[in-house]
Amino acid sequence: MRTIRVGLIGLGTVGSGVIEILGRHREDFRRRAGVDIELARFADRNTARFADLGLAAEACSDDAQALIDDPSLDVIIELIGGTGIARDVVLKSLASGKSVVTANKALMATSGEEVMVAAEASGVDIRFEASVGGGIPIIEPLKHSLTSNEIVTVMGIVNGTTNYMLTRMADDGLDYDTVLAEAQARGFAEADPTADVDGHDAAAKIAILASIAFNSRVVMSQVPTEGIRSLSPADIAYAREMGSTIKLLAIARRTDSGVDIRVHPTMIRTSHPLASVNGVYNAIYVVGDSVGETMFFGEGAGSLPAASAVVGDLIEVARRIQSGSAPTVGCTCTEVLPLRDIADLETGYYIRLEVADKPGVLAAVASVFGAHEVSIASVIQKRAEEGVAEIVYVTHCAREASVRSALSEIEALDVVSRTAAVIRVEDI
Repeated sequence: MRTIRVGLIGLGTVGSGVIEILGRHREDFRRRAGVDIELARFADRNTARFADLGLAAEACSDDAQALIDDPSLDVIIELIGGTGIARDVVLKSLASGKSVVTANKALMATSGEEVMVAAEASGVDIRFEASVGGGIPIIEPLKHSLTSNEIVTVMGIVNGTTNYMLTRMADDGLDYDTVLAEAQARGFAEADPTADVDGHDAAAKIAILASIAFNSRVVMSQVPTEGIRSLSPADIAYAREMGSTIKLLAIARRTDSGVDIRVHPTMIRTSHPLASVNGVYNAIYVVGDSVGETMFFGEGAGSLPAASAVVGDLIEVARRIQSGSAPTVGCTCTEVLPLRDIADLETGYYIRLEVADKPGVLAAVASVFGAHEVSIASVIQKRAEEGVAEIVYVTHCAREASVRSALSEIEALDVVSRTAAVIRVEDI
């Protein structure tokens, strides 16, 4: 049995998990998978991590290039993250004839095609299961197990930070600022939470999933994105009153007119399986024309769940090298599907307005909606404070552009103080 020698670049949270799993299970992998994997060399700019992880000094370097240039290494694991240095490391590793395993969602969502073309040109593997969903297997099922299907929909909760925050807001009536501070204190949110709470992390992940599911390239910058900063306990309470819950969903659908892709807070019925996914858990819901509805559920982040996906990829690469076979399925983006403008989206809408507490307001607002062909399904009116009322409208399926035009006109009415919330309603 040949020993597959591996260089690990990036010894942060996930990197330390990889070291732990391989240290614990190397002999198990020899018996069960038929491969012997050695973590032979390590690189990190923070050299204090070497001693903290108990690594031999002679195996460590603060220069990633030293590992890329090492001809004795078969595989590089890139766990730096981002699209700067990490991109150079991945491309140089592939060019040197080494297969690469990465957890880098930002890189694969922005430069995925370039990376996969480089891997194909060198005849090596690029694998990135850990880039979406942490320990949840989803990329390999889409590439292999579900290839007999035309995937119609892939959507889900793909950011544990925001799902934890929304769960706390729903369960305990806490406001956004309170749950963010709590998430940061517990290590679920970064000091700068922008990527999570503004939806950018989820946008990168759905770009990757859509590219694989629909065999058509989607990059992160093409995904319309809204975060959760503007959500209030009032919206979550209204959702519950209507038998629904609010989740930050990443949504991609294949339609006759192209790919409908977006990230935003979404109101869904409490009876749907995604509605019961709480805390830091993730879930990805996939609909195929043959398999029907499936859902992949599990921990979407953390040292060991993400490391589990990295090591799973590593084992598959090692098996391929051990057997001398060709690299597994690489880039599958062989179609060119247009992306639908979100202005053409047709869905339901939850709209919360603050208005003057006087007669005729409901009729005035309803008249504007009607003029823009936005049909109202239900109305809830409550007094917020003296002289001010709160009206919640839920529309039937309407066009995004029509709703936005109507709201622009409604906000100009003397009796309307402001639009407090607009949340899309998905009937899934």
